Amino acid sequence: MRAPANTEASNAPTLLLAGPTAVGKSEVALLLAQQLGGEIVSVDSMQVYRGMDIGTAKPSAKERALVPHHLIDVVELTEPFDAAQFACLAHVAVKDIQARGRVPILCGGTGLYFKAFLEGLGVAPASDATVRAELESTPLPELLRELAERDPEAFERIDRQNRRRVVRAVEVIRLTGKPFSTQRAKWEHATRSTQHASAHFAMSRHSSDLHSRIDHRVEKMFRDGLVAETVRLLERGLDRNRTAMQALGYRQVMEHLRGVRSLAETIELVKIRTRQFAKRQMTWFRGQMDLTWVEVQPGESANATTSKILKILSTDEHGCDIQDRKI
Repeated sequence: MRAPANTEASNAPTLLLAGPTAVGKSEVALLLAQQLGGEIVSVDSMQVYRGMDIGTAKPSAKERALVPHHLIDVVELTEPFDAAQFACLAHVAVKDIQARGRVPILCGGTGLYFKAFLEGLGVAPASDATVRAELESTPLPELLRELAERDPEAFERIDRQNRRRVVRAVEVIRLTGKPFSTQRAKWEHATRSTQHASAHFAMSRHSSDLHSRIDHRVEKMFRDGLVAETVRLLERGLDRNRTAMQALGYRQVMEHLRGVRSLAETIELVKIRTRQFAKRQMTWFRGQMDLTWVEVQPGESANATTSKILKILSTDEHGCDIQDRKI
């Protein structure tokens, strides 16, 4: 049963729950929201798109009715969306939740969005249509060679399989004549959020356990109709949105529909890509954010994990304000 809202406006503290895909964040966030009188703010770069439901593992209508969720289904498939837009909308949502005396729970796996919310991104140079067009037509290996030569630090840190990010890094270098990595640091610290989270948590699992959960999730997505959903989304322009096409599963299904590989091969490939993505998420969160890690044991229930977090909150002074709101 949902906790009643506090009628007096307050500066209710904020709780962050991060972690890799399929680790079990959403279920735990739902339980925390019920226990603490909270509402969930999705920190997921793909759940913002309307229609991308199965492939992004959006919370069900029942779950959304149980606990209010924010920043889900906020833009059409053909609209651009980025970390700066997320940070703006997230702050609005958090203020609204706090004004009603409830606890904002930011939950998701998009690290850059968490960082944008907490620190801001500053102002990056605008894209140049001519330079961008040239880079878009350049093979990825050539772009990576240029990045390695002109900015070794960015080359080491960037996701080299993410063509969109590589293009942007090289574009900034060409436009400014300066290393992307040094400018990025300035943008990320140019503005600071005045609303700091009171408690930062991340969930983790042993790799074999997480891989098993990923495999089951991918299989369920295909059983639930991921191929049919992809067909509908392609009709609405999915393949014309470079950001949306980064979502795991959809690109691989699109290739299957074009005859590149069989359905069975596609399912296995999505499993592999998702495991690789989860590993990158873990690396990013451990290196970029100060988090209290909660190790989830195989077979451990969401209720048990939730109890672990509540126990930490009860003994950690920076989380006492949240714990005091437990119903």
